[in-house]
Amino acid sequence: MGTRGAILIAGGAGYIGSHCSKAVAEAGFLPVCYDNLTTGHRGFVQWGPLVVGDIVDSTKVAATIRRYDVQAVMHFAASSAVGESVADPQAYYLNNVAGTLGLVQGMRAAGCDRLVFSSTGAVYGNAGREPIPESAAGPTVNPYGRSKYMIEQILADYRASYGFASIALRYFNACGADASAVIGEQRDPETHLIPRALMALQGHVGDFAIFGTDYDTPDGTAVRDYIHVDDLSRAHIAALHRLSGGDKGGVYNLGTGNGYSVREILDAIQRETGKAVPQVTRERRAGDPAILVADPSHAERELGFKAQRSDLPTIIRSAWAWHQKAHPSLV
Repeated sequence: MGTRGAILIAGGAGYIGSHCSKAVAEAGFLPVCYDNLTTGHRGFVQWGPLVVGDIVDSTKVAATIRRYDVQAVMHFAASSAVGESVADPQAYYLNNVAGTLGLVQGMRAAGCDRLVFSSTGAVYGNAGREPIPESAAGPTVNPYGRSKYMIEQILADYRASYGFASIALRYFNACGADASAVIGEQRDPETHLIPRALMALQGHVGDFAIFGTDYDTPDGTAVRDYIHVDDLSRAHIAALHRLSGGDKGGVYNLGTGNGYSVREILDAIQRETGKAVPQVTRERRAGDPAILVADPSHAERELGFKAQRSDLPTIIRSAWAWHQKAHPSLV
C-alpha cells in the first residue's frame, strides 16, 4: 500500500482516471481502481488493484472502501459524449446522476466523506463571455452538461446537510497523453477532436469532419480551452490535499484561459506531424456552444494550480506519440 493510504479512483480504467491513478501513486498513495470496464481498459490499471464494479452498487462501493481503508474518492466514472447525451438523455441521467448517488451512498455508509468530482466546462452552456468564471454556470445546453451540474448541486446539498466534503473540478477540453506513452486517449468510438484527427492521419478514421463553420468566432469554427491530462492530474492531487487539510470544498475551473478554434488545432497538428488532416465540413451538432474558455484564476489562488504542459505543441506531441505506439498507421 502507498505510504500515505489508499484513494479510490472511480472510473480509474478510463483516460483521465488512469492518468490520475499514476499521479496518485507518484504522490505516495495507493490508487484503488473501481471500474465496470464498460469503456475503461484493464491494461490502463497499472499502479494499484482493480475492483470490477459499478458505482451504482453502493454496497460494493462501501465494501471496497472498508477493505482498503480508503481515505478519499476521485470520481471519473461517467458518460461524456455531448451528441450521445442529446440522443439518449435517460442513459446520461441514470449513469451520471443515479450512479453518483450510489457512489456517495456507499462512501457515507463506509464513513468516507471526501470526494474530488470530475465536472466539466459544459455546465456553462452558451456562457456568452470569455473567459468564463465559476459563477457563470447554467443554464446548460445539453443533457451531459445538465447531468454534471445536477451532481454539483447535489454535492453542495451534501456539504451543507451532512458535512460531506467535495471539490468539483470543471475541466475544459482534456487532451494529450502521458509522456511515457503507456496510457493515452482511447475510446470506441472516438469522438474527441485531437485523437480523432490523429487517427484520421493514421488511416483509422475515414470520415473526419469539422462540425459547424458558421459560429460567431474568428474563423467560424468552435473555440475551446485545451488542458493537458497531466495538468488535470496535478490539479486532482492539489484538490485532494485541500480536502485532507479540512476544507469542505467548492468548484474550480481547470483550463488555461486561452481558446483555440477547431481550424487552429488542425493547423497545429499539421505543424507537429507534417501531415494535413483529411477533412470535410458538416452542419453544427446539437448542443455544441460556440466558445468555452475558462477563467482559471480561482484554482490558481486557492489550489495553487496553474497549467504547465498545456501548450499546443506539448499536447499534440504527447498525443501523437501515444497514437503511433498504440495504433500503428494504416497509411
